[in-house]
Amino acid sequence: MLGTVLEMIDTSIVNVALPHMQGSFSASVDEITWVVTSYLVANGIMIPLTGWISARFGRKRYFLFSVTAFVVASACCGAAQSLDQIVLFRLVQGFAGAAMVPSSQAIMMETFPPEEQQLAMATWSMGLMVAPVLGPTMGGWITDNFSWRWNFYINVPIGIVAILMVSTFLEDPSYLRPRRGGRIDYLGIAMLAVGLGLMQLVCDRGQRADWFSSPWVVYATVGSILATVIFTWRELTFPDPVVDVRILFNPMFSAVVVLVVVFSFAVYGANLLNPIFLQEFMGYTALKAGLTLSPRALASFCALILVGQLARFGVNTRPLIGVAFIAMGVSTWLMSHWTLSVGPWQVIGPVMLNGVGGGLLGPQLSAISLTTVPRERMGYASSLFNMMRNTGAAVGISILTSMLVAKEQIHQARLVEHFSVFDAWRLSETAPRMPGSPVFHFLSQTDGSRQGLAMIYGMIQSQAAILAFNDIYRMLSMLAVLVLPIYLVVRKAPMSTASAGH
Repeated sequence: MLGTVLEMIDTSIVNVALPHMQGSFSASVDEITWVVTSYLVANGIMIPLTGWISARFGRKRYFLFSVTAFVVASACCGAAQSLDQIVLFRLVQGFAGAAMVPSSQAIMMETFPPEEQQLAMATWSMGLMVAPVLGPTMGGWITDNFSWRWNFYINVPIGIVAILMVSTFLEDPSYLRPRRGGRIDYLGIAMLAVGLGLMQLVCDRGQRADWFSSPWVVYATVGSILATVIFTWRELTFPDPVVDVRILFNPMFSAVVVLVVVFSFAVYGANLLNPIFLQEFMGYTALKAGLTLSPRALASFCALILVGQLARFGVNTRPLIGVAFIAMGVSTWLMSHWTLSVGPWQVIGPVMLNGVGGGLLGPQLSAISLTTVPRERMGYASSLFNMMRNTGAAVGISILTSMLVAKEQIHQARLVEHFSVFDAWRLSETAPRMPGSPVFHFLSQTDGSRQGLAMIYGMIQSQAAILAFNDIYRMLSMLAVLVLPIYLVVRKAPMSTASAGH
């Protein structure tokens, strides 16, 4: 859990410090975002490789190396003297941090017996949820009171404790000893790096380039698709693949993957939209928005405890997967009715319901995905599962961001079409301002045509944005309902009887 928390805190804590880094390095907004992009690209490339690396060199050795490299890279990021240096060190951080989540999941499933696996995953997920909640708040406090560099230095003491605990307590199971020899699939590794690297790049920076109107986005997308096709063919035909895509032929694993992709799409989408809505259009400060949204974490904690304890006492918790998607669907449907006059408690209710859905769903999907494969393939399954989860989140955030902009423009155009006073204002430069005319009335009420236009146009922009948010929340609600038939397949599947490792 410490290794996972370390990686997750670093992912969320850095975003708060970006404006301060921009000043330190005299960088533009576009340049400083490479601090985030470089990490995401490196992380996305390495996650699917963690199973193969663990099987080849040993999970404990790889996990210990990853934590150590992450801590060293964090210290280097804090000491960086130029933008190029910090981007390079963030790449190293991303490569090192990729092993944290999938390796942790596999270790938990191997360590605990089947009847305690969901409890273990629920407890582990609590640590996973603490990080995104604490990260921005802690990052803002550290940056304001000390320096943005301490957002990286703080990883060092936590990392040292994690290194000591991994060295002392973690042992590889007997079936997962380091193995030597065998051919290395260099072509598969290269195609994986190109395919996922380009995809992450397009998802993270495509909107800034106006998507497919930019040639590099088109070339990168085509390159990513071709590399992914070659990679898939290679992994299906190579005797010792770096990513065991054959696991996707397991119907149960594939069903869970579809559910986790939708889950990532919906959860990360809501977590992206809610702060924007509160700060941009409701006028909340960052602190007030954070406090308003923080009950979601409390609701998730309660749901995680419930799932873990029910599983501990032998209760079949799989029906709660359907309850979770219904909760997520209802919560986003309630969010689709938000307006500019919505109060804090009208926000907190749906947000907490969404958190309950996430808490009921996350540990169960993780546990089910790994119990559907032989225990010696758990590392491969975990890395593939997390690759699909990250891909769903990255693609989802990009799609929702683009949809928000596009729908806002559509609604704005429709509102302007039906607002006849704009036509009157347009004629006001040449038309006489006779008392009693629409132009005269409009100008007299707004103390001048340009000031009035700015006021009305601002109102139309805000209303168009709210309608765009409503559309996207409604779409997320429908998406949660549409996957319920897949949940029925998972619910009726037999429980795993595989024994845990030691």
